Amino acid sequence: MSAASSQLNLVAPEKRPQHVAIIMDGNGRWARQRRLPRIEGHRQGAESARSVIRAAGELGIRYLTLYAFSVENWHRPRSEVDALMKYLLRYLKTETSELHRNNVRLEVIGQVGRLPSRVQVQLEKTRVALSKNTGLTLILALSYGGRTEIVDAVRSIAAEVQAGTLTASQINEQVVAGHLYTRDFPDPDLLIRTSGEMRVSNFLLWQISYAEFVITPTLWPDFREPQFYAALKEYAQRHRRFGGI
Repeated sequence: MSAASSQLNLVAPEKRPQHVAIIMDGNGRWARQRRLPRIEGHRQGAESARSVIRAAGELGIRYLTLYAFSVENWHRPRSEVDALMKYLLRYLKTETSELHRNNVRLEVIGQVGRLPSRVQVQLEKTRVALSKNTGLTLILALSYGGRTEIVDAVRSIAAEVQAGTLTASQINEQVVAGHLYTRDFPDPDLLIRTSGEMRVSNFLLWQISYAEFVITPTLWPDFREPQFYAALKEYAQRHRRFGGI
């Protein structure tokens, strides 16, 4: 265990987040600064994901959500999207054994049906292979958009009202939350955004209403255990009032 993680272990467990969400930004800029192809930034970004997943599991964090591919990313050049899908497929195939060794469970949120069929098949294979694990739950946000998620939830609720199984007066925050992609998970306690950008980029718009934000200038391919521990230590120093005093 590193010195940084040993220091973090001095933080009381109740001061650690149960659920961390990360907007992994800066792969393209990292590659451009080094005059490398953009896909090389994504490759190095996968190494950062591997490091953070391992660290989160070791520290007893229960949920980690990674914003891996947004609905807006479909508008990128076809060649880049195809390369990302191929890399995602390869990552799922090669990482399953390590995730299993680390007792990680996998879940996916987003419009998964838009992904290539081979990716959908591998996602399900990996999810099933890891389904009995009891440690960290890794949640990949793929073909995900916060507004799209809310629209899908509204449509589902409207269908229930139309079918007569729900009345308009019964709709409350719990009903809406129960129709979101994330209905089986607690809301994030901590949202980390890399690359210094000060926006949420259509990510978990409903769920982050009371999350603590940590913005780091570090580009995602350079974000490893020390930067993750620093964000968790900053979170531990916050006083969460949830609108109270």
